[in-house]
Amino acid sequence: MLTRNVYLLLAAVVLLFILSFFIPVLFSAARLLLILLTVLVLVDAIALYAKPEALSGRRIAADRFSNGDDNRIDLQVENHYTFTVKVVLIDELPFQFQQRNWKRRAVLKGGQERHLTYSLRPMQRGEYAFGNINAFVTSPMALVQRRYIFEQEQVIPAYPSFQQLKRYQLMAVSNRLNETGIRRLRKSGSSMEFEQIKEYVSGDDNRNVNWKATARKGDLMVNTFTDEKSQHIYCLIDKGRNMKMPFEGMTLLDYAINASLVLSNVALLKHDKAGLLTFASQPETFLAADRKGIQMEMILENLYRQQTHFSETDYEALYAHIRGKIKSRALLILFTNFESIPGFQRQLPYLRKIAKHHLLLVVFFENTELKALREKPAENLEDIYIKTIAGKFALEKRLIVKELQQHGILSLLTTPRQVSVNTINKYIELKARQAL
Repeated sequence: MLTRNVYLLLAAVVLLFILSFFIPVLFSAARLLLILLTVLVLVDAIALYAKPEALSGRRIAADRFSNGDDNRIDLQVENHYTFTVKVVLIDELPFQFQQRNWKRRAVLKGGQERHLTYSLRPMQRGEYAFGNINAFVTSPMALVQRRYIFEQEQVIPAYPSFQQLKRYQLMAVSNRLNETGIRRLRKSGSSMEFEQIKEYVSGDDNRNVNWKATARKGDLMVNTFTDEKSQHIYCLIDKGRNMKMPFEGMTLLDYAINASLVLSNVALLKHDKAGLLTFASQPETFLAADRKGIQMEMILENLYRQQTHFSETDYEALYAHIRGKIKSRALLILFTNFESIPGFQRQLPYLRKIAKHHLLLVVFFENTELKALREKPAENLEDIYIKTIAGKFALEKRLIVKELQQHGILSLLTTPRQVSVNTINKYIELKARQAL
């Protein structure tokens, strides 16, 4: 195809032809310029189209996207021409990203290969279909442009945030979880599982000194204990309409799913057994708590497949399902959301029944947009009214926390962004307190 430069030169030649009717001497110059332009265009076209495949390109991406995270995409382009070319790349992105003017530019010398990287952040689980890669090439003369189409159709599924999972796992292995916001907690007592007797080092609890071993060894010896292991930890995920509320592009449901994935992995690293239960109008996915080698992969696959129409949640059916499926006492971490006192009080009787048989932790979400409205200065009567309503909703959230405490039910009110960190902190705190 012809470039914009050709049309500009052609317009100049036409103008000369028009002027030649008034100034005859310009006719020869216009004809000469037209012949020269035609020759240059032919030469440029031959240079670009002489080789059948003078440019190659492909897309390099992971097999899975991590939902809510930046995922790197790499476009590899190689110039097989002997001269320098300018390339405009247009990657046909999945429709979910709604990027209609996406393009990248590059200058490639003869025989040069380049990698152009960019990142995409999916905001919902599911499949993302890429199309072809389009490349528009021009030579140094920039008179003719050649289009290449690289068939790179590709479907990449977006899974719950395994990048977050790997990040927490790496921090846990290197004992640096505090860098992600996880608190180190001093235990108020020892667990019931004895580990070993070792030599005393600075910082050991003096109450754990083993005097008999000290007398035999001649050095100060202390008993060490480990956390109780193989406790059952279940993540209960509410998929009802109250989890549809969006925050920074993702629904509360997807925040809960990402947090459940990370928490399950931390529980397995603590040698506990992790399980999963999702529900809405009726219980759906159930994965019994276990710590076998493929448990995390099973949890990941089950979380990826979660589909919901955000129907009304039935807590009575949830209670019946828990009584039938979870026989031994377990820590149940319920991810849900309550926006009003009446909505919460309808479900409270069933939460109390569940808490009679298990240690129940209710995790629900702070409405951060309401917080911004409360902190915004009021400039008129309408602003005062909005601030008052926002304050009322925020107060109801705090009242829900207080009422749960009155009934002996653990609760955690958190922002969506901090739900993973705060939930893990609560789990570690319960382990330290030996609450289960």
